[in-house]
Amino acid sequence: MKRLLLILASAVLAVNGVFAQANPNIPTKLFSGPWKAGHVQGVAVDTKQEYIYLSFTTMLVKMDMKGNVVGTVTGLLGHLGCLEFNDADGRLYGSLEYKNDSIGRSILNREGVSGTLQTGFYVAIFDVNKINREGMSAERDGVMTSVLLKTVVEDYSATVKDANGNELKHRHGCSGFDGISFGPAFDGSGKTMLTIAYGIYRGKNRSDNDYQVLLQYDTTDWKQYEQPLSQNNMHNQGPEKPYGKYFVRTGNTSWGVQNMEYDKASNLWFLACYPGKKDTFANYTLFAIDGAKLPVKKKLVGVKYVKKANVLTLAKVGSQDDQNSDIYGWYNKLGVYGIHSFGGGDFYLVSAGKTEEGRTAKLHRARYVGTETKAFELE
Repeated sequence: MKRLLLILASAVLAVNGVFAQANPNIPTKLFSGPWKAGHVQGVAVDTKQEYIYLSFTTMLVKMDMKGNVVGTVTGLLGHLGCLEFNDADGRLYGSLEYKNDSIGRSILNREGVSGTLQTGFYVAIFDVNKINREGMSAERDGVMTSVLLKTVVEDYSATVKDANGNELKHRHGCSGFDGISFGPAFDGSGKTMLTIAYGIYRGKNRSDNDYQVLLQYDTTDWKQYEQPLSQNNMHNQGPEKPYGKYFVRTGNTSWGVQNMEYDKASNLWFLACYPGKKDTFANYTLFAIDGAKLPVKKKLVGVKYVKKANVLTLAKVGSQDDQNSDIYGWYNKLGVYGIHSFGGGDFYLVSAGKTEEGRTAKLHRARYVGTETKAFELE
């Protein structure tokens, strides 16, 4: 029997002008779940066919705008994170990590699986038209393919040296990747790119983990790499290198960019993070990259093993970090568990919950206001 989601408010409110008129079926708020899985990790919306997708760490939930669950994809033993719906091909893209660190081990323990899995960082691609019932298998039901991101694996596996010659595991503090979004190429070419953002390990005693690392990929030729994923025999098909590799200085954040979303109306890339722990930074939880500024080739502060790299610019929105004049951001409570741009300044922001029956998500419709202290205004 299909599970019903409790819709808390009607979306017919016309307070947002064009958005409310053009999208009368988008609920202002809704609850999901509960689900026996990890906490909610990301959200994406197909506004044309009117479906909402939520990732709950090891499962994907598909629901319609009326609050009905259409189907679920289960059986993942990795970390399914941020989601992005691609209007160009009608498919859903998500970050999918397999690794033998504390996160990876906790997932296996929760799923009751012993042993270890091969480390791999994949873009999961879902054929959403095939998701039509609950409990579909990610491996056996033909609903998902995957592409390996070799550059992420290389940075995760690398050992580097700091200025004092000390060896550090994980280049740039790379713990994999989580944030994912489609948007324009940073080089100004006008091409549409799939952009992914690294997860970054916490660490007060290293200085090379104060940048968010973003890779851009041209996915128009990705059919040659896409493979069904066998978790017992992980494939290695994927592009050798990204279209571009970019850095943006935010200060260290706990586990890097959890959710990323490009907003065409403002030409901003929103980066939602858990706060960092270094006293030398303001430790904001939401940043915005200025999409109008081309990257600048320059040295990375605190990174001795890279001569120069392509550095992006944070938009001068939100509050300015008193100790680091190039850093702006907000202490935003929502977005780290999911953020989706509808265009025109309207968003879904997700908050996570937990009951005795399982994990839940709450979707909040919001509008970007971009004041010094507030990024979004909830409806």
